[in-house]
Amino acid sequence: MLIHPMKEKMTLLKLTGMLDALEDQGRTPELVRDLSFEDRLGLLVDQEILVRENKRTATRLKAAKLRQNATLENLDFRTHRGLNRPLIQSLSMGQWIENHQNVLITGPTGIGKSYLSESLGNKACRLGYRVLLIRVPRLFHSLALARSTGRLLAFFKTLATQDVLILEDLCLSSFTSEQGQDLLEILDDRHQSRSTIVTSQLPVGGWHEHIGEPTLADAILDRLVHGAYTIEMKGDSMRKQKSASAPVTTI
Repeated sequence: MLIHPMKEKMTLLKLTGMLDALEDQGRTPELVRDLSFEDRLGLLVDQEILVRENKRTATRLKAAKLRQNATLENLDFRTHRGLNRPLIQSLSMGQWIENHQNVLITGPTGIGKSYLSESLGNKACRLGYRVLLIRVPRLFHSLALARSTGRLLAFFKTLATQDVLILEDLCLSSFTSEQGQDLLEILDDRHQSRSTIVTSQLPVGGWHEHIGEPTLADAILDRLVHGAYTIEMKGDSMRKQKSASAPVTTI
């Protein structure tokens, strides 16, 4: 078979990874000269699989709506913030997602809670899981909008199907009864079937009082806290430290 018609057919079949690998082999024939046909074909197939997985990962990362390019590999352990390196390394393996466990991250503003939660979300995407990040104040706004347009059940279903749901800034303000009921509905759909990451400036012990209605708070915390990993971050604001160390520009 002539090489050019074959490449055209590979393009038609969207085998871009195999096509790129075939062209690489053509540019460096000395590297594959001694390989069997099966071995060379295997290299083409491996490259196609890699390209497709990279595309799927990019799609998951885009759908996750992560706000920063945060990764566990770039997590700063030099600053004492209460981060347990062995725990973070364990979480990076993703078994907590397989076990449908939650991760609760608390600490003062600017300490790096969002960076850590989004790092875990980024890693989950790269492991093949569906992830969605949403700030709790915006979540309640979206729920109210979905209710007014008759799309509430569809919105609940979207949240329920995420392997990892990241809820940032829990308990920034008190809940209304309706908001508490909606949050309970979301967590109930995910209980023991999906994983949730929560960040909050309040320690977990203060969530019950902030939620308000005792029975509702009990139900919400039971679904969040039981069997969860809790990371209590401490120290000075990382944003303030970076601001203080930044050079001053005078005009």
